[in-house]
Amino acid sequence: MELICPIDQRCSHQIAALLRPPSPPIVQEYFDQLISKRKCQGIKVKQNGDLGKGVFAETDFEEEQLIFKDEMLVGVQHPSNKIDCLVCSYCFKFIGSIEKQIGRKLYLKTIGIGNSSRNGCQSNSSDDEEDNHYVQNHHSSENGASSSSGSTIPLPMMAVESLMNGELALPYSNKFPLPSVVSCLGGCEEAFYCSKSCAEADWESSHCLLCTGEKSESCSRKALLKFIQHANETNDIFLLAAKAISFTILRYRKLKASHMSEQEKPASSILGTDLSLLLEAWKPISIGHKRRWWDCIALPDDIDASDEATFRREIQELAFTSLQLLKEAIFDKECELLFSLEIYGHIIGMFELNNLDLVVASPVEDYFLYIDDLPYPEKKEAEKITQPYLDALGEDYSNCCQGTAFFPLQSCMNHSCCPNAKAFKREEDRDGQATIIALRPICNGEEVTISYIDEDLSFEERQALLADYGFRCRCPRCLDEER
Repeated sequence: MELICPIDQRCSHQIAALLRPPSPPIVQEYFDQLISKRKCQGIKVKQNGDLGKGVFAETDFEEEQLIFKDEMLVGVQHPSNKIDCLVCSYCFKFIGSIEKQIGRKLYLKTIGIGNSSRNGCQSNSSDDEEDNHYVQNHHSSENGASSSSGSTIPLPMMAVESLMNGELALPYSNKFPLPSVVSCLGGCEEAFYCSKSCAEADWESSHCLLCTGEKSESCSRKALLKFIQHANETNDIFLLAAKAISFTILRYRKLKASHMSEQEKPASSILGTDLSLLLEAWKPISIGHKRRWWDCIALPDDIDASDEATFRREIQELAFTSLQLLKEAIFDKECELLFSLEIYGHIIGMFELNNLDLVVASPVEDYFLYIDDLPYPEKKEAEKITQPYLDALGEDYSNCCQGTAFFPLQSCMNHSCCPNAKAFKREEDRDGQATIIALRPICNGEEVTISYIDEDLSFEERQALLADYGFRCRCPRCLDEER
């Protein structure tokens, strides 16, 4: 049965206008302003012929030198990662304290969330409001400090609670200070922040529509909870798409209010959608390369080629279900174009093609490594207190914050199987920004490239993976190996 979206049928011309790629001068102006605003000196985004856009060096870079840091447009922590890491929902810095990070994780595991949720994400609550998350424990590490046993050793609940509630201070934890936890402005128990400024910035950019608290500005908190649950159970890329739509709606409202203020008219006096304002609000999303999600998603290894059409149909139906839930939760009549299946599919497809892993190293790992490196007398004394907690955490002690995000500048970087740069977090990079580092000396005027895949694979394997991105690599290495 064919999926029918009334908005797609009724507004096909306006939707086509939104999906039409911006002209090269508009793209150039946007990135010039973005680079200037972010003070990313030494790079420029240029049109690159058949390859679309590219990032080029405007100065010489040495090997291992920072090329630029890129703030995300939108990003989300994986719901399955929230048991491991309490981070700012806007900048993704770790928050609270070393004690709260360890105690919270052990508490959630002790009451059964860490174990039962291995078979699927679920919601649970505790006495601490920041523990009411969809969570799942799924990551491990092989290196660094080690527990005295291969498996975790449970601690008494009293010991866990005293750590989580700040009644117990671990030795040397003051050497790893973290920002205090700031609650969501809307009162939800899903978003927490490192500062009031981050809380306000997130609220104004998207969260006020996606908050499940009492002050939420969504149409229906109940519908919003259903949307979030569906995303957690299927694919959290829907949460990223919801942020993009909320971001655009709120930009449109601000632009319209400003436009009406200049004309000395109330915004409510203009009925219907102002397409030019919606196009302007949509601009940060319009810049990204897009294809419909169900057309560009890679075919899983366990799906036979003969079943590809069925698979892509099921992906489209999944997106349609998610869209209907989101529409019920945050629909805005003036921005109804954003709730068309065609637009929703292209937004998700943009993230599928351009997203970058969001990774922030854990200070808990740093803490236990610090204890492990202490001189013997101090180490022995400290481990009398810390070792039981390390044993209870097991290999999970080093779990980092993990998520996915869209980075405007990084998304312009082209692929090479012999790249001259990489996305890499240094010791000092402790938030969710993308960090691009030179792999070798880069000359002024040279294009800065990264690898989208594992470049150690064979030529055939690399080309097969890159086909999912819609191109065949013609970098010098591939041309040489092809010959």
